[in-house]
Amino acid sequence: MVSEEVSILRPLRSAFLRVSQLYRRYSGRMTLGVRAMILDDKGRVFLVKHSYVSGWHMPGGGVEPGETIVAALEREVREEANIELTASPILHAIYYNTHGSWRDHVAFYIVRQFRQIGPPEPNKEIIAHGFFAADELPADTTKGTRERVSEVLKAREPAQFW
Repeated sequence: MVSEEVSILRPLRSAFLRVSQLYRRYSGRMTLGVRAMILDDKGRVFLVKHSYVSGWHMPGGGVEPGETIVAALEREVREEANIELTASPILHAIYYNTHGSWRDHVAFYIVRQFRQIGPPEPNKEIIAHGFFAADELPADTTKGTRERVSEVLKAREPAQFW
């Protein structure tokens, strides 16, 4: 019964997310998101795959009203990766992101000190996750994710656009 409910709700959730994205794109409000490049002690990058958008991404999401950027980062990393930060994340750059809206920005942080409480718990949003060597990222890792990995690991100047 539960799997039937989930399979029925998944298309509704996807449709709601698409409508929400369209609203944000044309509403004129500025949006702010966060992403984290989580690096383990072997230099591997933690990536997630969402149920509603293609490709592999670094964990992150939107900053909610009344929420600080760092609190949003901590919440998103906990929700998507089951990871708790054990030290302050390092702000790498803030990017202009035209993929979701004409007024969207992404605060991008580097996280090296953390503890993973356990494997991420299965949910409707994250369908796959894992740590990957930078030179062995999944084939469908997004262009923006690949560029951020390269910027950080090769000490390149951050781009202006995500």
